[in-house]
Amino acid sequence: MKRNKLIVEHIYDFELLGFVAPVKDYKMAWIINNALGLKLAKTEDYKLEFINGDNLCISQFKCEKENGFLQLLKNKSFILDTNSLYLIPELKIFDYFLLIQDFTSEVDINDYIERLSGNGLIQNIVKLDIDKIKSKENLLTY
Repeated sequence: MKRNKLIVEHIYDFELLGFVAPVKDYKMAWIINNALGLKLAKTEDYKLEFINGDNLCISQFKCEKENGFLQLLKNKSFILDTNSLYLIPELKIFDYFLLIQDFTSEVDINDYIERLSGNGLIQNIVKLDIDKIKSKENLLTY
């Protein structure tokens, strides 16, 4: 019998910032809201189920915009009885990720970084290249 193989190619049309900030998730959302004039709000936790049976439950905050959205994701799962504790295991150094999807050219990532860098609770901010992240599929929400 002839077999067909389905090849799925995802489109990663968003920017990604990584944060080193050892603060609670609600405090991080508050810092971003104040620095950038946003309204990130707590939404249902982001749940991932892997084929091997592991589960991740990630805290998330979202801000819907006219032409896209911003999503703050905590890197570490709050379910501690799993083998994979991190949303992006190869980037364990980061506490949070800010996913920015805007279909207009209004977003200036460098301006975001500059404004957020002024906060003493954020130790480091890095613009990440999505194509170089091995576990980038974990960032896709459906």
